[in-house]
Amino acid sequence: MKIVVIGPGAMGCLFAGYLQAAGFEASLLDYKSDRAVLIHRQGLIITGVRGDHEVHVPTGINVVDLADADLVLVCVKAYATAAVADEIAGVQPGPRWVLTLQNGVGNVEILSEKLGAERVIGGVTTAGAFVHSPGAVQHAGEGDTIIGRAAGDNAELGPVVEALTRAGFKPDVKPDVQNLIWSKLVVNVGINALGAITRLRNGALIEHQGTAAIMAGAVGEVVAVAEARGIELLHPDPLEAVRTVCRNTSGNTCSMLGDVLAQRRTEIDFINGAVVREGSALGIETPVNRVLTDLVQTIEQSYQVRVTR
Repeated sequence: MKIVVIGPGAMGCLFAGYLQAAGFEASLLDYKSDRAVLIHRQGLIITGVRGDHEVHVPTGINVVDLADADLVLVCVKAYATAAVADEIAGVQPGPRWVLTLQNGVGNVEILSEKLGAERVIGGVTTAGAFVHSPGAVQHAGEGDTIIGRAAGDNAELGPVVEALTRAGFKPDVKPDVQNLIWSKLVVNVGINALGAITRLRNGALIEHQGTAAIMAGAVGEVVAVAEARGIELLHPDPLEAVRTVCRNTSGNTCSMLGDVLAQRRTEIDFINGAVVREGSALGIETPVNRVLTDLVQTIEQSYQVRVTR
């Protein structure tokens, strides 16, 4: 099976490295040519819960490589999904499957609109990982990886399930992809903005009374919006599910904090901001998520003028 992973962030490198090590023909696509050259030369360096691994994964910027791929994993930031979908749509015959493992809501819809829903697989993973340097990833914790088709019979996903299984991700298949995405959104809503604002590691967010209370408020709002939309969340106690992720990845810094520390654009509009938009459309107040969204947006907009000492 030929597999192309788009995006050499923590998840992209983790999945590409383990898939290649499992014997699949895996490669990475990056929009930065200098980083692609570096990763191609040095290989992927994965350390952490499965031990230390050095894996050579061909890495480049040529989207033509997508033309005959069996599976494409989209691991870019949510704000780049539309551009990636256009690139995939521009190659022929194109990949058989396109699996999104991104944060936030809307990615499945964008990919489905541009590529056809029958090719798109929604996915979520709670594996913990962070990037030390380009191509060097710390695998901080195992997690659940759950997938489901945007349209069509999940029984046809056998080859995808086999690939993820051989790579050690223990996939589960669920029938309603939106339930998966919103269940992951609950976790991201509870952790990411708080981590970005406070600069605390995941585990510390539940150790402080203030952040624990704000987390409960933000999660309560996304649960209310999900219920109004008819979404069936995977966890019977969503707040406890978020706390469990915090415990299991206690030493991790969330991806949004990584973006803030590197003064990059964050995915706040697709996480807490999405809760605000969905809530507004349904007539549901979401004041906690609105404040979190406003604060992270302000941090983004003020990188160059912030007081640092």
